[in-house]
Amino acid sequence: MSLVGKFMTVGGATLGSRIFGFARETLMAAALGTGPMADVFYAAFRFPNLFRRLFAEGAFNAAFVPLFSKEIEANGTDGAKRFSEEVFGVLFSVLLILTIVMELSMPLLVRFIIAPGFADDPQKFGITVSMAAVMFPYLMCMSLTAMMSGMLNSLHHFFAAAVAPIFLNVVMIGALFYALYTGADPLATAWYLSWGVLAAGILQLAVVYLGVLHAGMSIGLRFPRFTPNVKRLLILAVPAAITGGITQINQLIGQAIASAQDGAISALQYADRIYQLPLGVVGIAVGVVLLPELSRALKGGNLREAGNLQNRSIEFVLFLTIPAAFALWILSDEIIRVLYERGAFHAQNTEIVGSILAIYGIGLPAFVLIKALQPGFYAREDTKTPMRFSVVAVAVNCAAALTLFPRLGAPGIAIAEATAGWLSTILLFVTLLRRGHLVWEWALMRRTALLIVSAAVMGGALYYLRGVFAASLASGSPLLTKIGALSLLIAVSMTVYFAVAFLIGGADLGMIRRNLKRKAGAKPAPPADI
Repeated sequence: MSLVGKFMTVGGATLGSRIFGFARETLMAAALGTGPMADVFYAAFRFPNLFRRLFAEGAFNAAFVPLFSKEIEANGTDGAKRFSEEVFGVLFSVLLILTIVMELSMPLLVRFIIAPGFADDPQKFGITVSMAAVMFPYLMCMSLTAMMSGMLNSLHHFFAAAVAPIFLNVVMIGALFYALYTGADPLATAWYLSWGVLAAGILQLAVVYLGVLHAGMSIGLRFPRFTPNVKRLLILAVPAAITGGITQINQLIGQAIASAQDGAISALQYADRIYQLPLGVVGIAVGVVLLPELSRALKGGNLREAGNLQNRSIEFVLFLTIPAAFALWILSDEIIRVLYERGAFHAQNTEIVGSILAIYGIGLPAFVLIKALQPGFYAREDTKTPMRFSVVAVAVNCAAALTLFPRLGAPGIAIAEATAGWLSTILLFVTLLRRGHLVWEWALMRRTALLIVSAAVMGGALYYLRGVFAASLASGSPLLTKIGALSLLIAVSMTVYFAVAFLIGGADLGMIRRNLKRKAGAKPAPPADI
């Protein structure tokens, strides 16, 4: 399968998950709005979600995949199976201890880390503690899920791991439908969602385990032993965990600061869900596929192929995220109005969440480029350098959020996160370039400039058409009218962007055709010809 084909496989499954996520958030906006129970649920869920990114996705995508791939090359399937069982035994034991400690410490965690602003409200504080305790075991399920997903990705079985997150959204949508059908109050609705998160974690673990069995592997539970391979994994995983969870760390900092203002946490969450669509479809697809591909090329000594893979991934990211950034900036209010403005979600909520989404749009290319650049370090078993950059980015985010939030409210936190994202991107890019791990291509730089021009032309057309369709997109218009107008705007903008990009040379059919035909392990074409 070609590189782009693999991107499309993972991206397509992720797109399905994000569509269900939109449906979930739309129902949540109608049921909870930006009220206190929405703040409570999102605050409680953020913590297990953070640890999932820290100890699961970031650590195992960065550390487990290269080592598992090396075991396959060196010792075959039997060696890889033995390694995975050693890791599973240690991971299960560590997660069990961590879960017990966190459950006992939950009141302190909520008071000092998750939502310090809730401490003055005993009711919100108590409910947040209880819900966080219910949802925290989700971490254990998802960490084991991430390990098995790493196995599947290394074995070039991408679909099961990519489709598993859909089940979280399906279960939560079911809980919301039940709450709306029975007329449950916001508190009961939040409790249904909390138990739904735990149930979804168990279901996702079952899905990837079946995927591993289908791929011809099995995992037995071994007594935990710190073998040399496991020790090497931990050495790589700890810094990778911090780096992989950089976005979540920044969001947790923002949440802690935002907890001082009613409705700020849920406003950030609703905007986050929108920009997670392109981030998930493009960024996660690139990160998941690129790491095992780079690892394979480097282990085989194919340095030229590795450099080509890196650059083509960057090109793919820019081709899709630059226009998305322009569109989110210009249509932020309209997107929020169509998706969320109903029930408990009012016009004033649209204005706040729309301003946050516009700022996230500016940071979108950076957030996705990070996913394309980090594998350049991880495939070389260097997880410390990205970690150092993450520490710098977190410090900048924290300082900026504390400075801007008192003046701008929740949008100030979004500005801080976008700034930290661009700083991380620049540091990663420059370092790869200086080390010679990234090949400078003037052709790629030229096409990037032309893509920005194409997106600017699209943005101008979009800004004009937004005024033409203003009445159809207004708050009082029927929902179907708003959906139709927004869909037409998006369709026109995509047509304009692609037409201009191909016309002026920002993209060409030959480039896309060569990428689509490229087979794994095939000798890549010279950079100048791509």
